[in-house]
Amino acid sequence: MDPERERLTGFANPAPPAFPPPKSWRTPRRAACPDCGTVSGIRACPVCHTPLPAGFADSRSPLIGVVGGKNAGKTVYTTVLVHELRHTIRRRFDADISFAGEQAGMGTAQWLERYEQALFDDRALFESTAGSADGVRIPLVVQWRQPRTRFGREVHSTTTLSFYDAAGEDMTTQEFVNRQAYLSAADGMIVLLDPFQLPGTADRIELPDVGRRDAEPPINVLTRITGLLRAGLADRRRISTPIAVVFSKIDAFFGMLGEQHPLLRPPVAGPYYDEAAGQDTDEHLRALLADLGADDIDAHLRAHYQTFRYFAVSSLGAEPDYGRKRIDPAGVRPFRVDEPLLWLLSHFGVIERSRA
Repeated sequence: MDPERERLTGFANPAPPAFPPPKSWRTPRRAACPDCGTVSGIRACPVCHTPLPAGFADSRSPLIGVVGGKNAGKTVYTTVLVHELRHTIRRRFDADISFAGEQAGMGTAQWLERYEQALFDDRALFESTAGSADGVRIPLVVQWRQPRTRFGREVHSTTTLSFYDAAGEDMTTQEFVNRQAYLSAADGMIVLLDPFQLPGTADRIELPDVGRRDAEPPINVLTRITGLLRAGLADRRRISTPIAVVFSKIDAFFGMLGEQHPLLRPPVAGPYYDEAAGQDTDEHLRALLADLGADDIDAHLRAHYQTFRYFAVSSLGAEPDYGRKRIDPAGVRPFRVDEPLLWLLSHFGVIERSRA
C-alpha cells in the first residue's frame, strides 16, 4: 500500500513502491529502487505517486480541469468528449488516441467503458459524481499523437492530456474548492455552467424538475474557482490560466433560439480549431447572457481572467427524460462538445488554429 497515494487519490490497492530518482542535472529515464535494487523505467507523479505514461516528461502535457456546479453535467460531458476523441476527433486530425495510467484500480478503458455503455448502449443517465472526499478522483489520462509537418518533413508529436472531473459537490463552498489542489496547477480549464440556473431562464423555457432543485447560481461557482486561482496573485494582475466557459444542456434552448440561430450552426469540421466560428459563438453567448440578466458572469470574467471564451454544447443532442433518467430514443448525438477542448489545444499549440 502507498499511504500518500491513498490519501491524495483514494487508490488503496497494492502498488509498487515509489521512490525519488538520484539527484542529477536532468531527470534519468531509469533508476534503481533504494530498497531492493530493481531498476524501473516507470515514472510516477512526485506528489501523489500515480504512474505516468511513457514519454510524459518529453511531451507537451497539459492538465485540463473539468469543473462546474452541481448538476452541470460534467461526467456526461467528459464521457461523451472522450468518446468523440476516440472516434470523430481522432479521424478528423488523423491522430492516434490511447489511454494511460490507472483509474480506481482498473484500466482507464474499463473505467470509461462503464460510463459509455450507460450512455450509448443503455441510453441511461448515471448518478452524480462522488465528491473527492468520498470517492476516488483520479485524472483520466489520454495520449494524443498526430503527424505534423516541420521544415518540410513529417514528424509525429505526442501530447498527454489529463482530464480531472471534479464533482459538483466539491464546488459548493470555498472550503471544498480550496481542497482541489490540482486546479491551481491546471494549464487550462473547462468550466461547465448550468444554464437552467441563469436568472432569466425560467421565464424563457420550461424547466425540468432537475433544473428547479439544488439551485446554485453559476456566478457563485465562478467566484469560488477564481478565489482559488487568485491565491498568491497580485490584485492588479489577472489570472493567466485560459478558461473555456461552457454552457451545457443547450438542447433545452433549441426551441427558444430557433433553427436559424447562429449558435445552432456548428462550424465546418477540419483539422484545426475554427477561430472565426469560435469568436462568433462567443459574441452570441455574451449577448444571450445579457438577455437573460446574467451579464455579471461576463463582468467577473473580464475583471479576473486574461483569456476566456464562451461555448454552448449539448452532450446528448436532445433533452433527456430527467425523471426516468432516460436519454432520447434516437440516442446520443453530441453537439459541439469538442470545441472547448480544441480551443484549449490550439492555445497550447497542439493543433492548428484558423485565422479569424
